[in-house]
Amino acid sequence: NENLLKTQIRALLRASIHKNIKFMIPMVSSIQEIRRTKEILEICKNELKNEGKEFDKKIKIGIMIEVPSAAVMAEEFAAEVDFISIGTNDLIQYMMAVDRGNDLVSNLYQEFSPVIIRTIDYIVKAAKESKIPVSICGEMAADTLAIPLLVGLGLDSLSMSPGTILYAKRIIRDFEFKKAKLLAEECLQCKTEI
Repeated sequence: NENLLKTQIRALLRASIHKNIKFMIPMVSSIQEIRRTKEILEICKNELKNEGKEFDKKIKIGIMIEVPSAAVMAEEFAAEVDFISIGTNDLIQYMMAVDRGNDLVSNLYQEFSPVIIRTIDYIVKAAKESKIPVSICGEMAADTLAIPLLVGLGLDSLSMSPGTILYAKRIIRDFEFKKAKLLAEECLQCKTEI
């Protein structure tokens, strides 16, 4: 519902006067969704401007890549936005076509699958090509085994629960970036996660 979306965007824009707000579109699957959301954002900005209300006129707009169609179109999507975040929980589930909650197939949910590692690499490269930051969130971002790999792939930031930050900092401090890059290069050559 576009009216509800406009109400939410207006509220977000009003809050943006404090300069600590970015606008992220979740579950994007087509470039039209990005462009239409940006159009609505501009409409809301113009309405607020006409009403004399303050807002951050340069608010950053980004996307959460969580579905295969967005991952495949990462280059084109990156050209449309200011930042990208990779939502690993959903992306892995949809890329591997597996229900994490179903015990019969949950073993197929593999964050270290070459499919996932190569997809993350592709998204990161697309963001870097467009000179925009790329972050990652979800369980993988807080996985102590995945952190060196993710850093080696070139992620700009990792989003995790506050309780995991100290462990993540310790892990990141204890390895060299060159070794993380080598690990990423090795993982990108793998054909299986085993």
